[in-house]
Amino acid sequence: MSATPSAAAAAAAPAPLWPGLALAGVGAVAFSGKAIIVKLAYRHGVDAVTLIMLRMLFALPLFVLLAWWAGRGKPPLTARDWRVVGLLGFCGYYLASFLDFAGLQYISASFERLILYLNPTLVLLLGALLYGRRVGAREFVALGVSYAGVALVFGQEARLEGANVALGAGLVFASAVSYAVYLVYSGEEVRRLGSLRLTGLATTVACVLCIAQFVVLRPLEVAWSVAPAVLWLSLLNAVACTFAPVLMVMMAIERIGAALTSQTGMIGPMSTIAMGVLLLGEPLTPWLAIGTALVLLGVWLLTWRRTAT
Repeated sequence: MSATPSAAAAAAAPAPLWPGLALAGVGAVAFSGKAIIVKLAYRHGVDAVTLIMLRMLFALPLFVLLAWWAGRGKPPLTARDWRVVGLLGFCGYYLASFLDFAGLQYISASFERLILYLNPTLVLLLGALLYGRRVGAREFVALGVSYAGVALVFGQEARLEGANVALGAGLVFASAVSYAVYLVYSGEEVRRLGSLRLTGLATTVACVLCIAQFVVLRPLEVAWSVAPAVLWLSLLNAVACTFAPVLMVMMAIERIGAALTSQTGMIGPMSTIAMGVLLLGEPLTPWLAIGTALVLLGVWLLTWRRTAT
């Protein structure tokens, strides 16, 4: 018995976009909330080494569980896989996270998010430097627009925040470079292990490194002498702004593709600015608005062709 025309049409109808767009949007906003939580925690006198340790301590069981779940029924890792996972965990999550937390001591959450949003431009530049990939006129325009926006906000930030803005911006930019290196070199391992399994394993490595860093550099009693608010903020950071958005973005990519997920992620910088104004009292200036628009425009120019395709 053949299917009815209505049943056949329903089977052939494409899946709706809105679940994937919703996952990508909520994931982008959740990722953006990380900077807000870090800035709130710094008000309680905690330092970057302790703060990132607490975040990773709470996140560690979740990423161990993710690595186990994503690796069920799959071949065990080879010695080569473990070496690559270790290196990717170091540069992509440990180093990038630590530099980001350190930089947030000196710059606003809004400026931090704009610098991190330059990541696609850094991936493009690393691809050109390491693999000789051609950079066309459109990409050069996109780079110029994006970095002009960051420079505009940097000038305003330096007037408001003082001399340490250059240090903070440099640390966060180094964080973005570190994560771009992870993205450039993780492609083959993603194909071998799968994105969720690699994310779980690499982030587990980063969690262990952050905890070990604290053990080496700080007395253990420091962790439990922090204000209770720091513990709650770190738990919130680990769950709502680290683990949950990783899953949401991966699920969004499965539904709507990486390019459209990246485009939807443009709401991240805007949500950081909104939360910074509402929760941190950061100023919303015309220079910040113009700089944000330029950065978003530059990144859109880089990703528009792939999304259209």
